[in-house]
Amino acid sequence: MSLDTAKLRPATRLVHGGVHRSPHGETSEALFLTSGYVYDSAEQAEGTFAGTVEHYQYSRFANPTITMLEERLALIEGAEACRTTATGMAAVNAALLAHLKAGDRVVASRALFGSCHWIVSTLLPKFGIEAVFVDGADLDQWRDALAKPTQLVLLETPSNPMLEIVDLPAVAEMAHRAGAIVVVDNVFATPLLQQPMTMGADVVIYSCTKHIDGQGRVLGGAILAGNKWVNDVLQPFIRNTGPALSAFNAWLLLKGLETLPLRVEASCRSAAAIADFVAESPAVSRVWYPTRADHPQRALAAKQMKAGGTVVTFEVAGGKEAAFRVMNAFELIRVSNNLGDSKSLATHPATTTHLRIGETERARLGITDGVIRVSIGLEDVEDLRDDIGRALTLAGG
Repeated sequence: MSLDTAKLRPATRLVHGGVHRSPHGETSEALFLTSGYVYDSAEQAEGTFAGTVEHYQYSRFANPTITMLEERLALIEGAEACRTTATGMAAVNAALLAHLKAGDRVVASRALFGSCHWIVSTLLPKFGIEAVFVDGADLDQWRDALAKPTQLVLLETPSNPMLEIVDLPAVAEMAHRAGAIVVVDNVFATPLLQQPMTMGADVVIYSCTKHIDGQGRVLGGAILAGNKWVNDVLQPFIRNTGPALSAFNAWLLLKGLETLPLRVEASCRSAAAIADFVAESPAVSRVWYPTRADHPQRALAAKQMKAGGTVVTFEVAGGKEAAFRVMNAFELIRVSNNLGDSKSLATHPATTTHLRIGETERARLGITDGVIRVSIGLEDVEDLRDDIGRALTLAGG
């Protein structure tokens, strides 16, 4: 009997979607650790390379375990197609360079992860591609920037680390009028909290390293879009440049997807509680969390997202020295630049993830030396309160 997973609800799709069982009838998805594949004949090999025969050819191009992951991700995102990459940054790089050429123009929200900012500000101009940054929350800046023909728009919402929200439908409409495709980094929201394609995005990118793995084990990236763009634009780039995901990592990511709804729901619930708790501390000057009443774009976040996400950002008075005292006083929460993990992790963006964008750009984004980003994991929320409260008190709060 064939199961139509497209008709199932998200949590069920994340368990059963994309499964291709071998003749052995295994329960868990099979792990195909192979670089190449054999053919029944030279004619079959010829047809495979010519594209007239459907057969796995080389694991740099496709692999059965990776196919299962791609199909499952496409199902949960509501996309026609998905291609995976070795890392999230490989996904960003491939999506941009596959689409762009010398003389093209990119408009991006300046609130990007540090490496994404570097690609737009430093790498693309080396290839003769114009790069324009705007404040993502300012629709007037988007309107001005997109008054000229543009080939691609890049943004993340919520942004890393200040949780800025971009009005996706409004920006997508302007971008399309300018001739651009809209590429959205949806890592912080996950496909469970926000589906950018329903709001006008053309391409959605994930670092699977984050919530999709969720346990700090492996790296991976994913690019989701329509069949035509994936097959005609993205696939030739990935096939010939080789940012391939390993089958083993794909297998672990498949296992991660099975528990994604449980983990994201629990972490979101705890994150909302921690945001309120931290806001009461006299050591904290400001808190950013999308569903809090004091978030400047709370209404937009509520419109676009099903929950506030798993990350809480706050600023302590006293700058870097005070922020370091707080982070060094944590006992349960660990210092790490990752996020979306089952373990709660704290990051000082100004000296790590956003160090190389420069002091001026950090100031424009509000990333002061007192800002701490905390990715909330699966610990008991009372233990997290105890750890954060103790750290803030010991650090002078």
